[in-house]
This record gives sequence, C-alpha cells and structure tokens, in this order.
Amino acid sequence: MSALALFASVSRLHIVAIAALGNFTFCWLLTGRHSWSLAAICGLDWFLVNLLNRVVDLPEDRANRIHGTDFVARHRREVLWGGFSLLSGSLVAIHFVSPALTMFRIAYHALGLAYNWPLFPGGRRIKQLYFWKNTASATGFLITVFGYPLAAFGHPRLGTLGLAAAAGFFFLFELSYEVIYDLRDAPGDAQAGVRTFPVAHGERGAVRIIDALIGGSMALLAAGFIAHALPWRVFIMILAPLIQVVVYKRALRRGITASDCVGLTWLGAALLATYHLWIAAGLPGVGV
Repeated sequence: MSALALFASVSRLHIVAIAALGNFTFCWLLTGRHSWSLAAICGLDWFLVNLLNRVVDLPEDRANRIHGTDFVARHRREVLWGGFSLLSGSLVAIHFVSPALTMFRIAYHALGLAYNWPLFPGGRRIKQLYFWKNTASATGFLITVFGYPLAAFGHPRLGTLGLAAAAGFFFLFELSYEVIYDLRDAPGDAQAGVRTFPVAHGERGAVRIIDALIGGSMALLAAGFIAHALPWRVFIMILAPLIQVVVYKRALRRGITASDCVGLTWLGAALLATYHLWIAAGLPGVGV
C-alpha cells in the first residue's frame, strides 16, 4: 500500500472527512457561521477515536481483511502512545481557545473509550452490546456534529422543534450507515462476539432495519418542513437518503464489500461538499 492509502485506511479518513464536513454544514445551518476551526477540531477528534479503535479491533479487522490491519498490529505501542498523547495535549490546548467545547469533547472521548475498550463487567465493550453499539456511534456523531456548534455558537437559525427534527433526521440517517457497515463486517463481528443487527438477525433482517431507519429519517425531515419548523435549506437534505438507498441496494445485490462502504461514505462527503458549493455560488433555495 502507498503511504497515503495506508494513512487513509488506518485513520479511517473517509469517516473523519464526513464528520468534519457534517460539522461544517450543520454549524452553518444552525448558526449561520462557517467555522473551519470547529470542523478541524471535529475531524481531529474522529481521527483519534478511529485510530485508537483500530488497535482494539485487530481480531475482527483481520477476519474482515481491512486494509492497514497488519501495520497497526506491528506498531500497536506507537499508535497507542501517539494517540493518547495527542488526545491529552489537544484537550488542554483547545480548552484555552474554546472552553465551551471541553465538556462536549470529554463526553465524546469518554463514549469512544467505552465503545472501543473493555471497560464494562466481563471485559465487554459498548461495541459488543446489541443495539447500544450502533446507538453509541450515532450519538458520537450527534455530539460532534450538533453539540460542538451548539456549544460554540447556539442555534439562532432554528427553533427548538426544528432543531429536534434536524437532529432526529441526522441520528436515524447516520444509524443506517452504521448497519450498512455491519453488513460488511458480519463475519468478523460474529467471530469476535460482536452482536450487530446482521449477526443477530441475518442480512434480511438487517436490511429491513436499514430501510426503516432511512424511511424514518426522511419522514422526520418531511414532517419538520410541513410544520414550518425546518426551512428548505434543511429539507433539501432529503436527497441524501434517497441517493443512499439506490447505491446501497445496488451493492447489496452482489454483496456489500469494504470498498462499497468506504465509497458510500465518500459519496456522503461529496454531497456535503456540493451543498456548500451551491451555497457559495448563491444558487436558488439557500436562504429559504
């Protein structure tokens, strides 16, 4: 693997990118601000959690043939030392710049540690707990994509009902990504004792859950728009789950692979980037 490809795989760069772009997007939607620094902090936090997660996930990553697993295994001590050093240093440094973020960052990283590391009785991780695995991961996205902008700037552009509808849409839509990834990881998860929806209910049951999550996310957006709680600039995001359905169903027919999941995440990041290009160009619907 090239150095860039190795870095992208070990850091799960596709997840870092979509988290940072999600933060940047919803910061604008909620507050009217384009905060590159807040998006960078969000990206850093997801980079750290993903990096440390790779150390713990070695058995299932080997079973699922995830790129970069051998590199992490060879450099496990360096990855741990570097990751925790950067985490502790960033918590102190960023606190002096933006103290309002500190409690949200601590909550996010505490959730990440409990998700990745065997801190529960019996040496279990949140990742091994049915239902809570996906819920915890989606909550992490909610903290960083919604919580960080709210802590920094409030939400003057959306009322409470609109904020709840937007957050509900995002939470359910993100959960659908989680279960799609679980379809890919089912063999390794079963071997490692991780009871995901595909492991517990099989592919057909997991697909029904994915479809329900996508449908629920779209219904929340539509209801918020009809109730005049969400403006058009938020409602237009209903295109993302519609596109996701088409893409993932095509992949499902031939068997979902790691490349499909990574590609689906990069597609989501590209849609967010396109959304901002639309805003920068001043095209219709942005201010509605």
